[in-house]
Amino acid sequence: MKTDLTDTTSSKINKALVLGRRAIGTPAVGMVLTLVIVTDEENAYDALKAANEASREHPSRTLVVIKRVSRSPRDRAKARLDAEVRLGADASTGETVVLRLYGEVVDHAQSVVLPLLLPDAPVVVWWPVNAPTDPANDPLGALAQRRVTDTYAAEQPIQELTEHADAYTPGDTDLSWTRITPWRSMLAAALDQVACKVTSAVVEGEEFNPSVELLAMWLADRLGVPVRRSKSAGPGLTSVRMETDAGPIVLDRPDGSLATLSIQGQPDRAVALKRRETAELIAEELRRLDPDDTYASALRFGLERLDEEAATTAPEPEAAEAEAVVVEVEEVTETEGTSKRAAKKAPARKAAAR
Repeated sequence: MKTDLTDTTSSKINKALVLGRRAIGTPAVGMVLTLVIVTDEENAYDALKAANEASREHPSRTLVVIKRVSRSPRDRAKARLDAEVRLGADASTGETVVLRLYGEVVDHAQSVVLPLLLPDAPVVVWWPVNAPTDPANDPLGALAQRRVTDTYAAEQPIQELTEHADAYTPGDTDLSWTRITPWRSMLAAALDQVACKVTSAVVEGEEFNPSVELLAMWLADRLGVPVRRSKSAGPGLTSVRMETDAGPIVLDRPDGSLATLSIQGQPDRAVALKRRETAELIAEELRRLDPDDTYASALRFGLERLDEEAATTAPEPEAAEAEAVVVEVEEVTETEGTSKRAAKKAPARKAAAR
């Protein structure tokens, strides 16, 4: 059931919700939370589709706030609110209200949303794109217990990740962090199978992917070892290699679907590690509404600190191989005399310099 309201108010929207529930035979409100999606017209469809799929697990009232851009000064001076109320089959298992804001009301979206929030129910605000630097101090973010952003959709994702770290408030989270949940679970399970001490790690993934940075910071923060990042063609995260005193542990996913877990002394195992859709990510975030302390600790670890440690204690693989060649040549030449040692060490050092 759909109801279109033009140049309306929050009060009229609430009345339309009540009448709509009665019309479809469900006068009671069975929602567990309010999900506020702040987006633009271009991304509204995909965001709403993901929210509707997530509502099968978390029945919620979904408020889609679309701030329309007025082209002329005359239009910007006029405040108008249009709404589309969806109930029943058109809103999956919840209720959906699409709000389109025009003119001066764009700067006061919180006054439109506040009367539509479910009473005594938690509020989650999600920015699929164009998230504020400090979500907790955003007028809409201040209404929520949980604030979800997605730095992967940002123009400068790594820079935005650093800004979110500086402005972090308990309750903030990011879908780039949610994307690495299976990776973190698999790596933790792999370490539980082997009694070993991790000495260093390498995280490989596509460039400008904040999930790669977050996974590297999480490993460095939790294990206290140097972690180096390496670029690949993707998709997304492609490999994590942990060096231990019992041999390397490698989790490799070259195709974005099936991964291979390799542990020294054990047979390789195939692991389902597919890239998840946005609906699955949102559903996971809605399962817990308390602050994510692990995310906060990893985010605050700092990209600069990670780079500094990697540069000083985790050399590039090529350099490590070259150093091994130097040691091997020196051991061989010690048994063959001084003249042969000098002849063979020179090219080996040149290889290390490369």
